[in-house]
Amino acid sequence: MPTVGKAAPAFTLDTDTGESLSLKDLKGKTVVLFFYPKDDTSGCTMEACEFLDLMPRFRKGSAVILGISPDSVRSHQKFKAKYDLPYTLLADTEHAIAEKYGVWKEKSMYGRKYMGVERTTFLIDAKGVVRHIFEKVKPAGHAEEVAEAIAAAKQDVLPAS
Repeated sequence: MPTVGKAAPAFTLDTDTGESLSLKDLKGKTVVLFFYPKDDTSGCTMEACEFLDLMPRFRKGSAVILGISPDSVRSHQKFKAKYDLPYTLLADTEHAIAEKYGVWKEKSMYGRKYMGVERTTFLIDAKGVVRHIFEKVKPAGHAEEVAEAIAAAKQDVLPAS
């Protein structure tokens, strides 16, 4: 897993438009990289829609929101259209970036173990440095928590991780 104060791991992935996006393309901007398990599921929809609802605050803080999951570009297109999401979704279909960021983990549901994304958000500054890591995220209220962390970082008061 990346460390606060160190460079965020580089990546290039296909977006919901089918074009490639690299983290290096976003130098000079604050990036909110939120990993979520699956498009159009209850918790993921709640989290995605909360980011949608707070977009004016994120734009004011000059933040770029990126959602990332193992879903396909096509799945992301449907999810984005259904909820009119105004930010980019990244398709990590081989979960290589989730592994690089340390969020591809063994999970358990109803006694069945499987591998999947552990909901985690990384706040990356304009220089590409990880400033905050939100682990084991609960969807309700998470976008607000991230918006507050960005506001604090803009005042050079970095929140504890």
